[in-house]
Amino acid sequence: MKVPSFILRQLYVKGSLRATDQGFAFEIANKLGSGYSREMRPVMLDGVAFPLERTFFRPPDGLEIAFSDVSDDMPFTLEMGKTLTILVEGADLTPGKHKVGMGFVVKGIGELSFDVTDVIE
Repeated sequence: MKVPSFILRQLYVKGSLRATDQGFAFEIANKLGSGYSREMRPVMLDGVAFPLERTFFRPPDGLEIAFSDVSDDMPFTLEMGKTLTILVEGADLTPGKHKVGMGFVVKGIGELSFDVTDVIE
């Protein structure tokens, strides 16, 4: 079963892309339904992939989880109705338009990915 990227784009919180002291961040909000990812793919910014060990989830409880830690033994889930921040270290985010992409592997479905364009003022 393949989920179209136009549906997955609904996860991205438009206007959430921002520069941080260490790189950049954006938010995703689950409006689609709960699911478990057992493997993450690198976050992309303008065609550049960032290492999994330098990319983190920050859920509302504040406990950061590296993308590289996601596995069969430690799956990642984003419950329906929840929002979290994705933090990426090692990038200089300049004002203007940027293309952000991310992907993950869901058991029983396979690899899912999407990309969006957002603007930094």
